[in-house]
Amino acid sequence: MIFTYLRERLSWMLLFGFLQFLALLVAYLDPSIPFRAVIYYVFLSLIIFVLFLILRFPKETRFYKQLKERDNDLDLSTFPEAESPLESIIEAGVREQLERFKAVAAYHQDLLEEEKDDLLGWIHEVKTPMTAMKLMIEGIEDYPLRSRLTYEWMRIHLLLDQQLHRKRIPFIENDLYIEETALEPLLFSEIKTLRSWCMQKGIGFDVDLPQPSVLTDAKWLSFIVRQLLSNAVKYSHSSDIMVTSGRKNGRSFLTFADHGRGIAPQDIPRIFEKGFTSTTDHGNESASGMGLYLVDRIRRPLNIELDVQSQPGQGSMFTLWFPEPNTFTKIRHSRDRPPLHGAT
Repeated sequence: MIFTYLRERLSWMLLFGFLQFLALLVAYLDPSIPFRAVIYYVFLSLIIFVLFLILRFPKETRFYKQLKERDNDLDLSTFPEAESPLESIIEAGVREQLERFKAVAAYHQDLLEEEKDDLLGWIHEVKTPMTAMKLMIEGIEDYPLRSRLTYEWMRIHLLLDQQLHRKRIPFIENDLYIEETALEPLLFSEIKTLRSWCMQKGIGFDVDLPQPSVLTDAKWLSFIVRQLLSNAVKYSHSSDIMVTSGRKNGRSFLTFADHGRGIAPQDIPRIFEKGFTSTTDHGNESASGMGLYLVDRIRRPLNIELDVQSQPGQGSMFTLWFPEPNTFTKIRHSRDRPPLHGAT
């Protein structure tokens, strides 16, 4: 900050130096003026000027230092208070801009909230005819036709569900409830949803769950499982998808392994990017590039690590690593226990 201050006052220092040089020049040219006295005057003036700069430095830079250290947000309470007329002009201008930005941001936030609520309401309204359509499809006696219609119904259902969770992700922290979640009913429910699709493609499931439960949010884990299973089914054919759980190094894990087309090595670092599909099968119109992107967005607030291993032509394996029980969970469990005999 001191060098910035000196650069800002450079013109004043040059003017001061010029005036001292002019005084010395006049004393040199005019014999009637004692030259040594002028040198003494210049020396004292230089000392006073340096002391003046040193004393003024903290006062004149306090406002700008606080402005530089301030967080770049719209909170006006953290804005430094002006101590000079020029600083007051800066403060007034910045405050006016911040107030305007806050108003614009609030307006657009209201629009986004309204759009989100409208979309969520529309999705919930669509679920009613979707349920009726499902019942009508189940009443069709022609099995091949029923199977094809069930598959298309399931695709619409998955797309609506994906869009629903996509709009809820920005507020996921307000919707988390961490608890011990049983894996078997959760997995079987998602597999049942994909049953017609799996029957069409000749895909089965091999489920082995030595670790019966994990610590997470059941609703959001269901969505993650749904996306990973649908991806495995989409890129597999006439093979089994293996789902296993376990515990290693004090952490629970859940693995999804398929024998599908696999992922190219250069694509693995990009599969969680929004809209990315593939570099080897770029013409696949059924891929939206949103499923794994949403999985990556959701697993972060849940403190779940996601490991991906894949070989082209041999299949892929996605492993979810769940967090260890934290201190809050231990305290919660201790509070749920009955008090010891004689405890107050």
